[in-house]
Amino acid sequence: MSCVHYRFQSRLTYDSLQFEGLNITVGELKRQIMRRERLKFCQLKISKAQTDEEYIDDDALIPKNTSVIIRRVPAAGLKSSNRRFVGHQAGPSAKSSQTGDSSLLSLEQLLKTENLAEAKASEEDKLKAVMYQSSLCYYSSRAAALLRISASGGAQGFPAASCWRWTTQTERES
Repeated sequence: MSCVHYRFQSRLTYDSLQFEGLNITVGELKRQIMRRERLKFCQLKISKAQTDEEYIDDDALIPKNTSVIIRRVPAAGLKSSNRRFVGHQAGPSAKSSQTGDSSLLSLEQLLKTENLAEAKASEEDKLKAVMYQSSLCYYSSRAAALLRISASGGAQGFPAASCWRWTTQTERES
C-alpha cells in the first residue's frame, strides 16, 4: 500500500491516506480527503509541503510517500455562510433610526442583508443588524422572533427575562 501524508494548514499533525499504485492524481486525492474529512461546499488547494509549489491541474500525479499541505477555499459561486438569515423578516413595526435620508436602508432591509460593511445605512442600524445576525443561530424560532422585535426597535436591548423563561418553558412542553 502506498500513502500520501497530508495536513491542513491550520493543523499541526499529518494524516495519511492510503491508495493503490505508485501515484495518485490530485483530483482523486481531493475527493478522498473531502470524503474522509466530511467536507462540503469548499474546494481544496494542494501544495507540496517542502517547496510550497501548488498543484493546479487535477490530473497531475502525486508520488507515493509525498507530504502535502491542504488549504480550504470557499467553493466558487456560493454565497457567504449566513444565507440562513435571508428568509427571516422583521415585522411591520420595524423602525429605523434614519435621519430622513431616503437612500439609506431601513433596519428591516438590513436584517436580510449579507454584506453589512458595504450597506448604505446608519452605523447604529448596522450594529443592530450585526447583533441580530450573529446571535440568531443560538436561539429557537420563538426567541429569534423576540430578538428580531428587539433589534427592530420594539424594545430596548434584549427581551425581558420573563419572556425568555416563557419561551424556554413553552419549548420544553412541545
